[in-house]
Amino acid sequence: MAAAKIRKGDKVVVLSGKDKGRTGEVTKSIPKEGKVIVSGVNVATRHRKPTQANPQGGLERSEAPLHVSKVAIADPKTGKATRVRFETKDGKKVRVAVKSGEVING
Repeated sequence: MAAAKIRKGDKVVVLSGKDKGRTGEVTKSIPKEGKVIVSGVNVATRHRKPTQANPQGGLERSEAPLHVSKVAIADPKTGKATRVRFETKDGKKVRVAVKSGEVING
């Protein structure tokens, strides 16, 4: 299996869609579907009727998954979107930001 370029805990920038330009942290990665869930981005609102479990009802907001191609890792130096490449340093495979050449932690 290939190493994932975007992982849980990464700071990412949204490249397209209604949330274009917004940044957030990846809270969940779904590699089989090629999707990620980013905190505060792509928030879906559902109108819920009152139930026994939730007697209040009302609006329920939750983050919906985004396709991986719509997000890019934020450069550790500048915070702008960057691509990722893999290099071996000290015998370990590490992710490196293409724009600044900085190692991405994780």
